[in-house]
Amino acid sequence: MPGPTFHNYPGIGAKNSEAFHYSQAVKVGNIVKCSGQGGWDAEGTIERDPELQIRQAMENVEKALRTVDGRLGWENVYAVKSYHVDMEGTFDMMTTEFKRLSPTLRPVWTCVEVGKLGIPGLLVEVEVEAWIENRDRKSTRLNSSHRLYL
Repeated sequence: MPGPTFHNYPGIGAKNSEAFHYSQAVKVGNIVKCSGQGGWDAEGTIERDPELQIRQAMENVEKALRTVDGRLGWENVYAVKSYHVDMEGTFDMMTTEFKRLSPTLRPVWTCVEVGKLGIPGLLVEVEVEAWIENRDRKSTRLNSSHRLYL
């Protein structure tokens, strides 16, 4: 198996990678891990509204996944870690976004409240792991009845 490959989406993804010396995503075999994605737009501006910030963070997750493989999206995610500055104020919003983005798949989820995140103004950060399906197999996507063997 080849070694890991590191990926960054254009714009703020590449800029953050250069400034802070990390990558937005790494692919190892058929597994993709995304670093914590926040609610920043393409220029790096942090959305102030908590609901919009969460939605933007989730969109940035998908952007990071698609940078690795254009076919990837939330339907490939099997594990999520979210970090919240205000759990009480953002937990339900995060749950709503999960339901919107992945209505049939229920990934494992670790949700943690923290005192502060790495960029001022961030209220949440979302980190995921996703599976790239072996395209030689007949099934096309993970769903709640699939088993994932790693």
